[in-house]
Amino acid sequence: MIRSAMIAAAGLVPLLVSPEASADQLGYRDTPLLPGQSWRVHDRDRPRPLAVTPGATPADAPADAIILFSGRDLSQWHSLAAWTAKRGVMHLPAEKEGRASGNLISRQAFGDVQLHLEYRTSPKIVGKGAANAQLRANSGILFMGRYELQILDSYESTTYADGQAAAIYGQHPPLVNASRRPGQWQTLDILFERPRFSPDGSLARPAYITAFHNGLLVHLRRPLLGATRHKAVAAYTVHADALPIELQDHVDHEVGVDFRNIWVRRLESIEP
Repeated sequence: MIRSAMIAAAGLVPLLVSPEASADQLGYRDTPLLPGQSWRVHDRDRPRPLAVTPGATPADAPADAIILFSGRDLSQWHSLAAWTAKRGVMHLPAEKEGRASGNLISRQAFGDVQLHLEYRTSPKIVGKGAANAQLRANSGILFMGRYELQILDSYESTTYADGQAAAIYGQHPPLVNASRRPGQWQTLDILFERPRFSPDGSLARPAYITAFHNGLLVHLRRPLLGATRHKAVAAYTVHADALPIELQDHVDHEVGVDFRNIWVRRLESIEP
């Protein structure tokens, strides 16, 4: 249900489609043209979507997914010494555990993607109140290395609205705070549409994010103001159509963050 709702909401479909209709396929060639499209109603010749075997559960990777972390190793990432993979879990250590070495960067580059990720914040609470909220388990997903969806322990914790868990950092708070208790596994299902730039480098279309946090809709095709900044307004600069995904090392967090079951699907917009 999550995958279907996300794809429908953003108008995205898998990259591949099946071959042209064969002679025995049902359809019509004498129906009206659909507004803004080159296809007719029930068009016999319209390409059929490729059949993709879904995962056994919404969390399991479908057949066309790229597995970024399955629990075995960090081979899909530019591995940094302090990030570890043990017993099916990838761990971002806290500063006190031995400083993490920076963001973890995917070896592959991506543009439009559907991403599934599960994370767990430490059950240890090192401080309470707004002053300590950003020092609790803190990370983030940086699409194209610059557009951040926040990962933070926001259970019964107050911080600035556009910096809490599942916020588009510094731009848009989530629709609801769906955070689970520290120590419990949480899910993020995200549809990211990359920005488009004109030949002269100007912005032709912003980036968009649709996201579900623990199964609850928190962003519905929310337009991004630009690349993530701290204490400043986001802005776009022209960049490549495909860039790595990064998991943030927030260097001053007091407790670690665990990750598991990370996969992505490449997507593309269908032109009328």
